Amino acid sequence: MANQKHEHPVTPRTKDEKSAVTNRLKRIEGQVRGIQKMVEEDRYCIDILVQISAINAALKKVGFSIAERHTKHCVTDAVKSGEGNEAIEELMEVLKQFSK
Repeated sequence: MANQKHEHPVTPRTKDEKSAVTNRLKRIEGQVRGIQKMVEEDRYCIDILVQISAINAALKKVGFSIAERHTKHCVTDAVKSGEGNEAIEELMEVLKQFSK
């Protein structure tokens, strides 16, 4: 992943926001470990695929949650400071990745 430097200020996440996202990601991490165990145990392919689908859905949910926060804070601030077009374009490029 490329680490991009942005000139617009970042609105820090609250402790509760960090905790919610971190907890979701830890659950997803546990699901991935569960799939690894299923493969090691030669579990039925369909059962594994169902779990992979659940993980994909969970990751999308986390991603959209972060995108929503970004829109409400970072993009809104960029619009107020006259840099809205750039922030919107940046967000749209990333959101296109979600539809692939």
